Amino acid sequence: MSCGKIDSFLEKTIVPSFSSLGIRIRSRLYPWPELSSYCLKGQTVLLTGGTSGIGKAAAKRYAQLGATLVIIARNPDKAQQLVNELQSASGNNDIHRVIADLGQQQEVRTAAIEIADKWPVIDVIAHNAGALFNKRQRAENGTDLSVELMVATPFLLTGLLLDCLTNKPAVDDTQGQSPNAVRTPARVITMSSGGMYTEPLNASRLEMRDANYQGASQYARAKRAQVVLNEMWAERVPAEHVVFHALHPGWVRTPGITEALPGFSKVLGPLGLLRTPDEGADTLLWLSADACAQKTSGGFWHDRVERDIDMSNKTRKADSPEQRTALWQWCESQTGWQFS
Repeated sequence: MSCGKIDSFLEKTIVPSFSSLGIRIRSRLYPWPELSSYCLKGQTVLLTGGTSGIGKAAAKRYAQLGATLVIIARNPDKAQQLVNELQSASGNNDIHRVIADLGQQQEVRTAAIEIADKWPVIDVIAHNAGALFNKRQRAENGTDLSVELMVATPFLLTGLLLDCLTNKPAVDDTQGQSPNAVRTPARVITMSSGGMYTEPLNASRLEMRDANYQGASQYARAKRAQVVLNEMWAERVPAEHVVFHALHPGWVRTPGITEALPGFSKVLGPLGLLRTPDEGADTLLWLSADACAQKTSGGFWHDRVERDIDMSNKTRKADSPEQRTALWQWCESQTGWQFS
């Protein structure tokens, strides 16, 4: 059986694919380059959700690869502790923090101004922040907090920093032997979740009603919206300037999942089926560094392979042009930022 057929079989069976088995089998099936073989020196990476779980694992690796790393975080003390830790462990002193609560749009706007001023050229935005709330929480503007964190403010931040992404200059990749300069696109990468497969796109029901609120379902709806928006960004922004990719990390052992889904963790954890945060961050890092990711735009990835965004006819049929237009319009109305 070919590597591709084995991979497809894993994907269809869900549990082996999403669990720790999936990444360990695939890393042996394919000639995966080691992440340590990449170099991000001279590249500016903006990371949200970097102080714990998958985000912290990604932050460590970005620092090791030499990136100019800018971490958006809410807690100043926790953020500074992480910066100090990363600088000490990696020897890379080009690690920075920007303080903003991603649940408050005004703070996102202020952060974007600071970022654009200090780092006018951005090579990678990694939207990793997210949360699953078993009891509904709301943002300052009244929106469901998980929707605000994972749909509205990533949309806003990308829009506000679009000029910084398209400012990426052309470089001479021939060591001075030719006057021809090559412009490689910047990258916007969104960490979604395999949970998005369970929820169809419905812009009018993006926020669940209080009467039937379920944290896992609300989380999945937001994650579905992320993936659709990723494709819509790719349709609007030329791929020679910016490429857009989304991914899901599989089932990962993180503090957030343990707290939000304790039963899930108690069942899979003892069986060794939950991925480590490093394994969860692997495809995010690969999409940030490998040239392959700059050849396409709008993809949805899992374990370094592009995947279908649907696993059922229910989600496939619901994903209509009308629903997509309504989702984009909701984001513009919610944030006040419009694509032009």
